Amino acid sequence: MRPIVVTGASGFIGRLLIPALARTGYIVRAVSRRSVPLPPSSEPVIVPDFTTGTDWRPILAGCEAVVHLGGLAHGKETADRAFDIINRRVTTQLADAAAATGVPRFIFISSIRAQSGPSARRILTEADDPMPTNAYGRSKLAAEMALRSTGVPFTIFRPVVVYGPGVKGNLHVLVRIALSPWPLPLAAFRNRRSMLAIDNLISAVCFALDSPATLGETYVLADEVPISVAELMSILRSNVGRPPGLFAVPPKLLEAALSVLGQRELWQRLGGELIVDAAKLRTAGWKPTIDTATGLQALTQNLHPPIHC
Repeated sequence: MRPIVVTGASGFIGRLLIPALARTGYIVRAVSRRSVPLPPSSEPVIVPDFTTGTDWRPILAGCEAVVHLGGLAHGKETADRAFDIINRRVTTQLADAAAATGVPRFIFISSIRAQSGPSARRILTEADDPMPTNAYGRSKLAAEMALRSTGVPFTIFRPVVVYGPGVKGNLHVLVRIALSPWPLPLAAFRNRRSMLAIDNLISAVCFALDSPATLGETYVLADEVPISVAELMSILRSNVGRPPGLFAVPPKLLEAALSVLGQRELWQRLGGELIVDAAKLRTAGWKPTIDTATGLQALTQNLHPPIHC
């Protein structure tokens, strides 16, 4: 049995990644701020407050790898300093401890926001210079840079928005809107956005754990085919047996209304394009396990099928 440390065990990704790793034979040391249900072979590690200077060395002792999911998600009311402490400083402390204890592999789940704003005028790849536009993205990029300086063997992933059963945040709100009975003014929204099924993120992590070619590399991560907002809403409604119920409102009209309300970034998420090409990771040998339509079906039906590495 192979010990592995996973931080952020209580989060959306952690709750699905840990059972997948356990099924492949890992003993998962699941680090979180509170107790969470775990597979029998996992070991809970409670760290109530990452900001107080955690001694990571006993937690990392003898482990084969670290998957660092823990961090502070983006939000309007969060201070820049809080992002820096949780996303950069804690990552640095964990990576320093991993280097000192000889951990052979450190996988860091960063974010596409370390590379771009909420929309981009061209298809994003790893060759593009990182240009984060908010404190969250800047803190993730700073964490990446700090990780590279520690000397621990690393792989960095920059995923786009991740979806799957139990997803929270903005995507959860969007799903609730899609599943409402009301007509939606989104028929004219043909801008495409990349998304990432939780199954595909987990398969990428498992691929990196077993692939020496990914060491020292940074990868953007997304499903293969981006979809438009109108397509997304239509698929979600079709999955529950409803017609699309979309009607056209000029996007410029909605853009103007949201700008007046101070919701410019919301408009960029809704009306802007964000297409990410994960060809670099596919060329290394990774293959997505499901397509977007299949992943969205699990999302709308709130299915929790076992995800395998």
